[in-house]
Amino acid sequence: MKNYKKLQNGSDIRGIAITGVPGELPNLTFDEASDIARGFTAWLCGKLGKRPQEIRIAVGRDPRVSGKRLIAGLMTGFGPYGVTVYDCGLASTPAMFMSTIFPEFECDAAIMVTASHLPYNRNGFKFFTAEGGLNKADISQILSYAEDDAAANEILGEPGNLDGMVRDFGKNVYPMVEGDIMTPYCEHLRKLITEGAGIGEKPLEGMKIVIDAGNGSGGFYAKRVLAPLGADVKDSQFLEPDGMFSNHAPNPEDADAMNSIAMKVISTGADLGLIFDTDVDRSAAVDGRGREIARNGIVALAAALAAEGHPGTTVVTDSITSRQLTDFLEGELGLKHLRFKRGYRNVINKAVELNEQGTDCQLAIETSGHAAFKENYFLDDGAYLATKIVIKAAKLKQEGKTIDSVIEGLQTPADEKEIRIPIVAHDFGAYGDRVLSELEYFVNASDGLTLETPNYEGVRINFPGGWCLLRKSLHDPILPMNMAADEAGGCEDIMKVMVEFLSGYDELDMSAISGI
Repeated sequence: MKNYKKLQNGSDIRGIAITGVPGELPNLTFDEASDIARGFTAWLCGKLGKRPQEIRIAVGRDPRVSGKRLIAGLMTGFGPYGVTVYDCGLASTPAMFMSTIFPEFECDAAIMVTASHLPYNRNGFKFFTAEGGLNKADISQILSYAEDDAAANEILGEPGNLDGMVRDFGKNVYPMVEGDIMTPYCEHLRKLITEGAGIGEKPLEGMKIVIDAGNGSGGFYAKRVLAPLGADVKDSQFLEPDGMFSNHAPNPEDADAMNSIAMKVISTGADLGLIFDTDVDRSAAVDGRGREIARNGIVALAAALAAEGHPGTTVVTDSITSRQLTDFLEGELGLKHLRFKRGYRNVINKAVELNEQGTDCQLAIETSGHAAFKENYFLDDGAYLATKIVIKAAKLKQEGKTIDSVIEGLQTPADEKEIRIPIVAHDFGAYGDRVLSELEYFVNASDGLTLETPNYEGVRINFPGGWCLLRKSLHDPILPMNMAADEAGGCEDIMKVMVEFLSGYDELDMSAISGI
């Protein structure tokens, strides 16, 4: 019996696609992809009220070595039902969403084959309609149809012939037509920069910008967006797609990746550095002095850009943002800050909800670099955020200023730590709930500690000169513990208090904390 629910990762599907890592056997292969395509088609038919033969889907991929094989599996699943599929080849996740928007495509849906920043042996699927990315409940229903042929075929009808829609591309037969989504997407970004900068057809002349694509899908941004507008991008690095990611993790949260681009900016005298994750739905920046604009910094910069033309708007962030960020957003920028939950769909959905309730919210953003602007369909698009940064940097250069001037009022914690504590209990969800519930009692009974309110995820504790957040992982048997302090070494004092409490739980693996 098929069991695909284990492939669900929140609002995405992820699994092990190829061998190569000891102890990790593939569970997302050609066959699973075929079934998932059928499940997605059934879900779409129910949502749109269309027959399969009336549906158009765009499919793209990042450069992972398993991507082409998974796309072949998707095509095999779509084919017997007559779905028209546009094979967009190497693409970015945001570009795939735009295939549902751009008039030359106007697809009913899109799929991006990617596992974001995960290792080379992993892969997965992200799904879109014109309404945006799918939610957890949608993914659960798709996987239910993928598991149950009879339930899917009750909606789709029995698989049959394609009436001439099949094209033979070598060894495999695909129900597809070629689709070039990246050309109109790059044109779209170039137009935004030209119009936004307002300084001619070559608004980036005289600017040296370093792009780090981490050998993922983002190399296009240097070659097809910035260079045609006059930017000097010759010192950019890791632009060529490499599904083994042989230089560094394609992840703006990775310390080695950020250090790599920072050193490149310093050594080449660039005005600006921009780094993307594998599928380009996240980004971070480096200023001309090689200083990272990531985590709280990228939130602050994105918020400052959103504030232009939208004074007093609300910014929704994830739960691990700093006190200093709140002070900057509310004190320096005059915005409202809603610290919500981890998970990019969580912050986006909350922002959409606020707007529906009449509260203006222009930005939903995670410290991981997922930034979704209302003006851009609340799509978490790393290249769109980069484009807004480039526009601002071009304008500032005309004034003799640099991008770091936008967030010069942002203070940073003197000490920050994240520790991930494994839960070894069989029912790890219930055990985690128990720990968090009892932590609240511990805080209320402790002098000098208070609970942060309002709080939407886990237990956030205010310490003298710092804070700590203990929460359940979104998907894994883990209690992530984030903390920050206003003085160097201050996290050690916070950790002592937390260890005093957590050491009483036998089914927590406290070896994750050094010295325990």
